[in-house]
Amino acid sequence: MRFTSDWRRVRCLDPEADTGMLEGLESELRRRFQQEPKGNLMHVLEDSFSNSVQMTRAKAYLAESVETGVEELMRMYVEPLKRERVSRVSGRAAIQAQMRTEFERAGVWDLLRKRIAASQYTRPGDPLRIDLGYRPNGVIRMFQAVSLEAASGAGLETAKALAFSAPGLMAGVERIEKAALELTAVIEPLRQGSGNREQGIGKRQGPAGEEDVEFDSERLAAYRFAVETMEERRIRVLTTADLGRVAETARWELRV
Repeated sequence: MRFTSDWRRVRCLDPEADTGMLEGLESELRRRFQQEPKGNLMHVLEDSFSNSVQMTRAKAYLAESVETGVEELMRMYVEPLKRERVSRVSGRAAIQAQMRTEFERAGVWDLLRKRIAASQYTRPGDPLRIDLGYRPNGVIRMFQAVSLEAASGAGLETAKALAFSAPGLMAGVERIEKAALELTAVIEPLRQGSGNREQGIGKRQGPAGEEDVEFDSERLAAYRFAVETMEERRIRVLTTADLGRVAETARWELRV
């Protein structure tokens, strides 16, 4: 069973595709396949996921081995073709990709909850979904990608929406789960450049070679406003440069 983590082909068809849902489906499929006898895999796909997965007509495929055949089929139908122009993934999608990379490297990706519906803790109709979460002991840790690449526009609105939702989400988790919620927003680092050498958030940088963001003074002010607004609502704000440490902490807490 093979899945892709590169969604460029999907985004060619639908730039707004919910890749978080697809990743959540991957985890659920893996879990179900591990529980089912080998002869019932088609039953799982056809009956349990009929609203999410459509099966094409089966046909024979001649290969040297199962492993070789799977690799060939992945290259043909799933992975981006070499002749395709490589497009830069940006915004929330880029942060989510880095989150997955680090948690996979730590070996805990399949142990995390994905796309956690806030409505189960707040009230019906709440559209917010938190990207990732896990519960080590008496605390629940949740992580949300918040892109401030365009800090004066949609990114700022996303940060304000998360800040608005945080108190209700924390109260709901405490009421239902009997545990404290540590909510973390993961944002892009700032590139230290002209006008960005001031104290505070402007000093945060990624490791060498990491794609970070340089702002003019107006966008820098909006970036800082977004960070401070989230922190005022007890949201921990980290950058993608911190993800390696976060993933290692998850590995230790989940005893992997």
